[in-house]
Amino acid sequence: MATAPLISDEAASPEVAAVFADIRATRGTDFINNFWRVLANDPATLKATWERLKEVMSTREGGLDPLTKELIYVAVSVANGCTYCIHSHTAAARARELTDAGYADLLAVIGMAHQTNGLATALQVPVDEVFQV
Repeated sequence: MATAPLISDEAASPEVAAVFADIRATRGTDFINNFWRVLANDPATLKATWERLKEVMSTREGGLDPLTKELIYVAVSVANGCTYCIHSHTAAARARELTDAGYADLLAVIGMAHQTNGLATALQVPVDEVFQV
């Protein structure tokens, strides 16, 4: 259950409606998901978050491809325990042609990282000098 109401298109202020329109245009869909609808309770936060997300997730020359960005988003969402983000970014990754085998690989890497991170943290393993920037 959300801790703030979902803002419908009918209840959207002009500022919120403008962001919703940009989300629709950028994503090529009429769907506005619940994350944006809850953020719409604070139009400034909605706009700032959308603008930053749009920038970070865009394709940049020499940067990461969109599928890789979605996979990173899923992994961080798992680490942070964000069920909503796990679902939404897994769906976005699948829309960017994440296969079942690729998803299995992602889960294997996430599981391995959790295990080795836990061991390294518990054992307080000193960072090798060659790894230090």
